[in-house]
Amino acid sequence: MLIGEVARRSGVSTRMLRHYDALGLVRPTGRTVGGYREYSAEDVRRIFHVESLRSLGLSLKQIGRALEDPAFTPSALISDLVRWTEDRLARERELLERLRAIDASAPTDWQGVLRIVALMRELDSTSAARRQQAVLARSEEVPVPAELLAGAALTESDPHVAGALRWALARAGGDGVAALVAGARSEDVAVRRRAVLAIAGMPGAPGAAAALADALGDPDTTVRGHAALALGGQGVAAAVPALVGMVVEGSHDVDAAEVLGTLSQDPGCADRITTALVDELAAPTADSATRIRLVQALVELAGPTVREVLRQLAHDDDHAVARVASALVGVLERRSPGDRADEDA
Repeated sequence: MLIGEVARRSGVSTRMLRHYDALGLVRPTGRTVGGYREYSAEDVRRIFHVESLRSLGLSLKQIGRALEDPAFTPSALISDLVRWTEDRLARERELLERLRAIDASAPTDWQGVLRIVALMRELDSTSAARRQQAVLARSEEVPVPAELLAGAALTESDPHVAGALRWALARAGGDGVAALVAGARSEDVAVRRRAVLAIAGMPGAPGAAAALADALGDPDTTVRGHAALALGGQGVAAAVPALVGMVVEGSHDVDAAEVLGTLSQDPGCADRITTALVDELAAPTADSATRIRLVQALVELAGPTVREVLRQLAHDDDHAVARVASALVGVLERRSPGDRADEDA
């Protein structure tokens, strides 16, 4: 078959067929008397092989290697194609998110678009100082899409920049909560930690309380801790088990004890907290350091029951626990001499 007929049957242009010939990919087996390219049935099959490999995204150089190299491993090439395709899709998703962020800002002119693009570029900087400055120095005249801030907060590892992003999100009126909630469900524990910490700084935002409540069941202690401190500070009693767990584990135990003290102002919650701490004190797995933390947490609680528990612990078999409890009994008695007089009467 001459080149024109091959082009019609294969759907490959004559120009591309000549290019394949020049590269040595598909060379026609023969020539006519007049010097025209003449393709055999085997040549046409090779053309279809080339086109099939091109449809997978292979370059012509890779196709030539695949067709000519006996040692060529198809699986290795397919693995490379998978990786390249994933990278390309990631770049396209990133572009899509950027376009959505610009669209969400509802810019009225090109100047507004350019400001948002400039902010995106600064947030991608390798310099933490530049990223932080980009967040703090943003123009109030051009609203920054909360989704953009939330996305940056979920990936930011520098604590100073992360703090600036959380500050900006808190001022954004809660619009970024949806993106943060999605981050709170990520398989990446670091992303979940950042998401819950950011949500904790937006207590009044729609959906924030529900997201924090879900985070109380997270397998990661840090995620649970962020949620428990935020919810406990809002008076949510469901945070009590996680807060007690923080005291036991020694993870931000001072902060957890202070929040438990605030929650204990509610008479309906005070006995529950005291019982939980006392139960942990009696646990056979509690070592001396853990029991001391629990004793120190007890002193933050309201109510006369705590004082009686501490008095009993002042005679504990663990001398370190007994000393701490005895000292704290003295603190409580000096703190409220009126209550002491009532008890003595």
